[in-house]
Amino acid sequence: MDKEYILVCVAWPYASADIHQGNVTGSYLPADIYARFHRLKGNHVLMVSGSDSHGTPVTVKAEEMGVTNRVVFELYHGRFLNVFQGLGLNYDLFTHTDTENHHQVTQDLFKALLDNEYLYRKTTGQMYSPKAGKFLPDRYVTGTCPNCGYTRARGDQCDNCNTLFESASELINPRSKNDDTALELRDTEHYFLDLPALAKDGLADWIQTEKAHWRPQVINFTKNLILEEGLIGRAVTRDMDWGISVPVEGWDSKVIYVWFEAVIGYLSAAIEWAKNQGQPEAWKEWWYNPKARTVYFIGKDNIPFHAIFWPAQLLGAKRLYESDASRRLNLPYDVPANEFMNMEGRKISGSQHWGVWMEEALERHDPDPLRYYLTAVMPETRDSDWSWQGYVKRNNSELVANWGNLVNRVLNMTRRYFDGAVPDPGQLTEKETALLTAIDAGFEQVGNLLDACKFRAALQENLRLSSLVNQYLEDASPWTTAKTDMAATARSLYTAVQAINALKTLWTPILPHTCQQLHEMLGEDGRLCGMQKVETYQETTRSHIALTYDPAGAVGKWERVEIPVGRELSKPKPLFKKLDESVVADELARLGPRPE
Repeated sequence: MDKEYILVCVAWPYASADIHQGNVTGSYLPADIYARFHRLKGNHVLMVSGSDSHGTPVTVKAEEMGVTNRVVFELYHGRFLNVFQGLGLNYDLFTHTDTENHHQVTQDLFKALLDNEYLYRKTTGQMYSPKAGKFLPDRYVTGTCPNCGYTRARGDQCDNCNTLFESASELINPRSKNDDTALELRDTEHYFLDLPALAKDGLADWIQTEKAHWRPQVINFTKNLILEEGLIGRAVTRDMDWGISVPVEGWDSKVIYVWFEAVIGYLSAAIEWAKNQGQPEAWKEWWYNPKARTVYFIGKDNIPFHAIFWPAQLLGAKRLYESDASRRLNLPYDVPANEFMNMEGRKISGSQHWGVWMEEALERHDPDPLRYYLTAVMPETRDSDWSWQGYVKRNNSELVANWGNLVNRVLNMTRRYFDGAVPDPGQLTEKETALLTAIDAGFEQVGNLLDACKFRAALQENLRLSSLVNQYLEDASPWTTAKTDMAATARSLYTAVQAINALKTLWTPILPHTCQQLHEMLGEDGRLCGMQKVETYQETTRSHIALTYDPAGAVGKWERVEIPVGRELSKPKPLFKKLDESVVADELARLGPRPE
């Protein structure tokens, strides 16, 4: 079978706040699980993202801290790299949007849309702060949503009902988010993306093509907005001085709006990656290859930007870097947006320190148990909840008692009865053959679930398979047969060793660190997947720090590999540790006051 080209696009975090568990389970972890699976399948995977350096939240944080915007984004960008490396997120490139490369690609796409007449100029009213003496970006404006009455709607959209606003002036009683002062509506000119024209010129047709693999909440929302409610033009420039300059003469006082340029990062990061590889045209294998699959991992609040606006930008950028108009940039294959994760029954709150801040959590907890729990409660189709009680319970009753205990039993009994060498099983009976056949079938079953972005179900299927092996051991009872029938003991432990080696691969996308440890305990060489590393490299004017992926030594395959008879296995070490109930109280004590 031909190897597929899989482009994994991961939401860009604003470089203004620390990463919490909702961010990780919303987009970063599912993307990594998906990418690792496809790497094990042997596909050509490119996983890209970066820090969103230009968003209004960055300027807000800079004002709060009394420092420059650059200081803020570089601070949080570095913290992101620490978290992602600690969790084992294998980005081919995690960059940021203030690179020279991203500025150039963004301006190129802007000019392509302008040349193709999908951008137009329009004078509109924008909220002006007399106190600050400047126009305010929409996210600096708060007020009451005219649609649902939510009193803390943002100037660009209502987080309660997801209504999008053409202007913050649509809010009732708009106020400055900074100082709660009243605002004035003043005229200003901006460029707008002609979304109605793009809907007519291909976007509406595209959204109606076969998308049965899309999650219902994503496709229903997208179709409704494009086909039923109808699209309106959306401003792509802002009255700000922090961002990417507008490539039009006389527009020096404005920058390109962050919603428009951040999504371009998926393209610019791929181009940056290709340059770093010394193959500057390599990115086209994922962006212009009609057989390539592009999957966007985001939270539900980002659905309109990735399922509507970004496809519209791609459709409108005809002949970008290609003279042949038929060579169009690929549109999304899937946008598996996750719902939100709450914290102990309440919304996560940065201001109230109500959440699991991952940089801190990784100092106290191993990465794989965190990955396990975040996958087990992943909000794939509805909002979910993190509870420390749930984390401890699942760690102890599932991760330790089921999978970890299975590995420990098998390797310790092999060491006890056969000096740590894989025994000769002789002729396998129907029981052993049936078990290994069931485990082998798991590669297709679990693989289909992972490919469909059903990560919770894949985890449960892995647990079911490890339970089968545990039950087989109970029935075979090698600790009993070792007293009278070493041939039967050899047969059962050989079978169990082969089974856990296969399960190791099935668990790798979710539990990469401990599966690598097991891989080595089983005497296998190389790494199941490659490694991520932090690199510093020089652009024209300044150095740039990024997270990159090194595929060297990656040997993993999405199939069961036989561990040969006679191989001496390493002394086993527990993959996981049982957590004391006191962890719950300790962690809850670290939280701020419970939000109402």
